[in-house]
This record gives sequence, C-alpha cells and structure tokens, in this order.
Amino acid sequence: MDVFRKENAELLKAIARTERLLGILHAETDQTFPDYVFQLLGCFNELMDVDKHYRKKEYLLFPYLEKRDITGPPKVMWGKHDEIREQLRGCIDILRNRNLIKQDLEDSMEFLFTPVLKALADMTKKEEDILLPMSLDVLTTEEWYEIHKQTLEFGFTLYDPQTEWKPEGLASDESAGVTLSHSGAVQLPSGSFTAEEIMAILNTVPVDMTFVDRNDKVKYFTQGTHRIFARNRSIINRDVRLCHPPGSVHIVEKILEDFKSGKASHAPFWINMKGKFILIEYYALRNEKGDYMGTLEVSQDLTEARKLKGEQRILEYKSK
Repeated sequence: MDVFRKENAELLKAIARTERLLGILHAETDQTFPDYVFQLLGCFNELMDVDKHYRKKEYLLFPYLEKRDITGPPKVMWGKHDEIREQLRGCIDILRNRNLIKQDLEDSMEFLFTPVLKALADMTKKEEDILLPMSLDVLTTEEWYEIHKQTLEFGFTLYDPQTEWKPEGLASDESAGVTLSHSGAVQLPSGSFTAEEIMAILNTVPVDMTFVDRNDKVKYFTQGTHRIFARNRSIINRDVRLCHPPGSVHIVEKILEDFKSGKASHAPFWINMKGKFILIEYYALRNEKGDYMGTLEVSQDLTEARKLKGEQRILEYKSK
C-alpha cells in the first residue's frame, strides 16, 4: 500500500513537470525547439514508467480482489490502463519523429498530450479514493506480503523503497531475498534473470572471474572471450592452494586468512604480462550478516582502458 501511494506521489510530480513544459511550447523558437522536444521526450519516457505500476495492480493486486468477487473496479481500471499506455506510446512516437515541427506538436496537444496527462492524474485519484482503501479493507497482511515479495518481478515506478518490509507476526522467511519466481527466474532484491541470462551476463562482462567457496574449493569460473588466465573444468572442487605455484601459496593463505577473519575484504595486484597491463583483484564475499562465503578473483586487461582520453558520449555511438 505504501509503495503504491509513494509511486502515485512521484507520478503526480512527473505529470506536473510535463504540464509546465507543455505550457511554454508557445515561446519556443525554431532554434530552441529541438532541445525542447528532447526535454519533453524525457518527460514522457519517465511517465511511461507507469506501466510497471499498472502491471503490479493487474497481476498482483487484482487477483486477490477477484477472489473476493470484487471484479468491477479492476475490469474498468485495466481497460483504462491500456488506453493510457497506448496514448503515452503515441506521444513518444510523435516526439521521436525527427521531422517534427512546432505546429505538429501544437496540433497534437488538444487531442493527445493534454488528455493523457489528465487521464494519468485521474487514475491516481481513483486509486487513492477507491481502489487502495477498498484493498486495505479486504486483504490480509499475509496477502499484502505475498504481493510485496513478487513486486520486484515488475519493478518500481519513479520510486525506490529504501527499507525492506517484513511484517511482524509472520513466520520468518529466510529466502525472501533470493527466490525462484513463478516463471523460473532467479529473483534477487534488485531484479531477476534466468539461468541462461546469468550465464550470458557472466560470460560477456570484460573480465574473467573465478569463485572459491568458504571451504577454499574452486566452484566456478567464467567462460567468456576475455579470459586472461587459462582455466579448465578439472579445477572444479579443487583446493585453491593447488591452483597456484608453490612460491605464492603462502600469499594465497594470507589473503584467505585475512578475508575469513575480517581483517581485509579486498586484495588488488597488477602486473605487466606480454605487453598487457593486467589488474588482478580478490574480493571477500560476505552475506548480509557479514559471514564469510568465499572469495572472488577478478582479472581484467586494462591496456586499452589506460589509453582513453577525453570523452565519447552515447550520442557519438557508431557500430564497428
């Protein structure tokens, strides 16, 4: 309930900013108009974030209301959600038109831009006056908590809660931070992905990583194109000490000892190897309680990165 209301408050602020910007369209000149359109497009991209708010209502809140034979408001609201989404997409399409002129935008104000802002504001009022009070009356704390736990599948609209809600009196849920969603994705506090997506991410980032568990066994290494040090699967479940030359084992022992005791959590090294500048870093992995879970080795080739000068902004992108 609190999240829905905070999102509505942020939506109303975004609507007000957009209305102010639309209000000065008449003052724009041919020279200032392109920058004005860019700013207005940013506002409508921001407003399109309402889709997450609506989908949480549609897929998380409405099903619980329907179980109590409350079907009228959800049905009407869902239809209005679709209208608003379509209107917002129409606004964005117009603003993305490189040939857009001021007169075209003025012509679109009355039948598209102004009505969708009013529809957005009206929907927040319907929620505050009807939907949310009614939902608060009929849903149990357990049901709200189930909605809360699934919220991250959809994300937040213009608002990021800074605290994790754990209602008092409910059984402890140790897995609340990491779960499997109904779609089979791994759900984390900051988002979700499938096993295939996780593998693609880990093998795409321009570093190579090796994970050693709390028992000093090698459990995983990335298999991307950026590997610096050769790895093969014969090292899986091998003691990490056996993966280093005898002359450096005492250093490995010291790093592990410092990580486990809490004396250190990061150990960086850098070397020149075959004309390349290589950064090698070891990180202690700890859970939310601070308990040691293992060590992550991260290596990356910084040769080209050290040559960078000036800036290359996203608008300067060109495919290679």
